[in-house]
Amino acid sequence: MPLSLHAAYVPSALQMLGTAKHLVDTAEKWCDDHGHDDADIIGARIVDDMLPFSYQIKSVAEHTKGSIEGLRAGVYSPDLSPPPASLGDLRTKLAEATEFMTGLTEEDMEAFSGQSMRFEFKSNRMDFTAEDFLLSFSQPNFYFHCATAYDILRMKGVPVGKRDFLGRVRIKP
Repeated sequence: MPLSLHAAYVPSALQMLGTAKHLVDTAEKWCDDHGHDDADIIGARIVDDMLPFSYQIKSVAEHTKGSIEGLRAGVYSPDLSPPPASLGDLRTKLAEATEFMTGLTEEDMEAFSGQSMRFEFKSNRMDFTAEDFLLSFSQPNFYFHCATAYDILRMKGVPVGKRDFLGRVRIKP
């Protein structure tokens, strides 16, 4: 049986949303335990020209829920609004995306198959089918931003490891 678009995309999106929430929770606990202000994590960057932790977490939500909203509109452009300014607000953004993604059905996702989709950012335009947009653009982006958030925490000394990044894997019952 072929893999449905829902099966190929939604469980992985939910896994990374869960990972991103876990990273936020772990960062908050680390800040509390070590007397750091949340801002030490919120604004942390690996290098000066990279976007901060808050943007990385925001982007996990944007490349999951936001990508589906983009499919519905036929075009996706990155949300350039400032990222949430607190760990609690980041957690809320992730919860909204998780609730949205959990509500998607097989029928919702299969209805997108073959649909034209366009990514637009400044003068950059890329045309996709819906499934190619999700699997070759959106999915790598939510993994990238989640991995970058993880890397920022490691750089700051937060004790996270591979299991923290993997999150809830889907094992055979």
